[in-house]
Amino acid sequence: MLPVLFKIGPFTVYGYGFMLAMGFIVASYVLASEFKRKGMNPDHANKTVLIALVAGVVGSKILYLIENWSAFVADPIGMTFNPGGLTFYGGFLLATYGIYLYGKKHNIPFLKIADAHAPALLLGYGIARVGCHLAGDGDYGFPTSLPWGTDYSRGTFPPSAAFRNFPEITSQFPNGIVPDTTLCHPTPIYELLMCVALFFLFWRIRKTPRPMGMFFMFYLVAAGAERFLIEFLRINPRIFLGLSEAQLIALGLIAVGVFGWSRLRTRPATT
Repeated sequence: MLPVLFKIGPFTVYGYGFMLAMGFIVASYVLASEFKRKGMNPDHANKTVLIALVAGVVGSKILYLIENWSAFVADPIGMTFNPGGLTFYGGFLLATYGIYLYGKKHNIPFLKIADAHAPALLLGYGIARVGCHLAGDGDYGFPTSLPWGTDYSRGTFPPSAAFRNFPEITSQFPNGIVPDTTLCHPTPIYELLMCVALFFLFWRIRKTPRPMGMFFMFYLVAAGAERFLIEFLRINPRIFLGLSEAQLIALGLIAVGVFGWSRLRTRPATT
């Protein structure tokens, strides 16, 4: 694990922040290319990326604080300004709303903008997940004996702390404490591989004529399915019917995607 990549004088470059920035940079490049192909001003791509960056971080932090409300009440300043503690779906929802408002202001159909964002979202998200892997911040999975099991002992949230509320795991170890050197599923890397594969699929079929918005609906289904499946290996608490909060939100995105697909499929095709 590399929570800290390097230091330059008083400045510290963190693995998570660096990969998050790389994800936004790569996504911005891909998005500008799609805006240009669709006949939209690439400057709008840069502005929507900026909106996504700001709204994404704010939304991610807000949802994280809601999820950890008792800890936030106990230490509001520390929890709010902690550089970690970001929940993706909070950022995704707020960023989507921000981009919707931007498109409305500039008379650009939201579905046209959303279609252009789909490949960039997949690739940017996958790259940013490498930051979670480097930080070892608890986004990894359950213990595994597979050859690629990863040691997260040097991460910011090692297994002894991460599995504290999972009695089905702690009961397997002496004194109910999971050793920090326990090898775990590197789920951020799984997500990187899945998102890269989906990106290449989306990139290959992006020029196929289809009704405006259907490409984004396809993204919602694919991204939702990816997150729903990976959550079965991750250590997030189960809150309803054995599913985590992220899985419930993922099911919601899949439902929106399927509903939108059914409503849009009879409209005229565009490129």
